[in-house]
Amino acid sequence: MTAKAETITIFHNPACGTSRNVLAAIREAGHEPKVVEYLKAGWTRPQLEGLLADMHATPRDILRVRGTPAEELELTGPKVTDDAILCAMVAHPILVERPIVAAPKGTALCRPAERVNTLL
Repeated sequence: MTAKAETITIFHNPACGTSRNVLAAIREAGHEPKVVEYLKAGWTRPQLEGLLADMHATPRDILRVRGTPAEELELTGPKVTDDAILCAMVAHPILVERPIVAAPKGTALCRPAERVNTLL
């Protein structure tokens, strides 16, 4: 997925209130996004690398620690490489913070939920 997409895609976790709020905001703005439930679909390394490039972000920027095995997997230390974090994210999709929205206007981690407004 790239920022040049013609449609809006939300990488969504339906159990997350922020993710549900972002999805509702997209729909309220008159868009019907492609919804990817990434906990079911999983991630590929090229997919994550593309989203990170579009966001000008690093894997650490989208690493979710709370409620995940990030600390058990020793991913939170300052010497952990981007490669190690990406590999862990592919193996454990829950390690990716949510929701990520890819739209024609850009790609962003929409946390807080209001951040989606810059993409609509």
